[in-house]
Amino acid sequence: MQHASFRTPPLFASFPALIAAESTRHGGCSPAPYTSLNLGINTDDDPAHVAENRRRWLAHWHLTEQQLASSYQVHGTAVQVVTEAGRTTGFDALITNVPGLAVGVTVADCTPVLIFDTRHRAVAAIHAGWRGTVGGIVTKALHEMRTQYGTQATDCLAYVGTCIDACSFEVGAEVASQFAENRTTTDPVTGNVLVDLKQANADQLRAFGLTDAQIDVSPYSTVLNNGDYFSHRLERGLTGRMLAIIGVK
Repeated sequence: MQHASFRTPPLFASFPALIAAESTRHGGCSPAPYTSLNLGINTDDDPAHVAENRRRWLAHWHLTEQQLASSYQVHGTAVQVVTEAGRTTGFDALITNVPGLAVGVTVADCTPVLIFDTRHRAVAAIHAGWRGTVGGIVTKALHEMRTQYGTQATDCLAYVGTCIDACSFEVGAEVASQFAENRTTTDPVTGNVLVDLKQANADQLRAFGLTDAQIDVSPYSTVLNNGDYFSHRLERGLTGRMLAIIGVK
């Protein structure tokens, strides 16, 4: 489902008890350069605007901050097992099997990945920038779900969300060398190397055993569709953040 202020992955549509969505930049009260639905707590936007934006956005699912777990993200690979709402520091992936509790990550070019274990009704929200992707954060989250909840690949559905796209994510040779060759291309005009973050993260889902039929990849780009999404790189750091959440009602 597409709404002005959020998108819900089609793959999850047949599970009415599941809340899974990523925000756009529309429908908030923040002025430029955070126009308008900035959901990022750690930005220089007025905290009152961010709080109101988050209140409005979470209300679509009858949620409040008191039902959301998140973390101050550090571009690492630490996975937090969440049993209650609140905000922590140092985790870039959160997993839970508690009904009525949503987990969320904020992004503005990095890849949000949402996972639903349909059998054990467990979920994961993952923030995968290039460092997290190279560090295997999706793999680590899946292994932690297996350890905690008994999650198996056959029971999972996953959404690789809106981020910087393969034709916009230019990197240096040192970063490029850390990615699989089939996930990098060379721009014929500039000679610069480009990385496909979406597929590099989808590869980790596949390696765990998910098939392509179990994976939904966003067709949107934070750079090419900047009118609808925030891009840290394109907007030179002065921009808002999207929020991607998942939880079982």
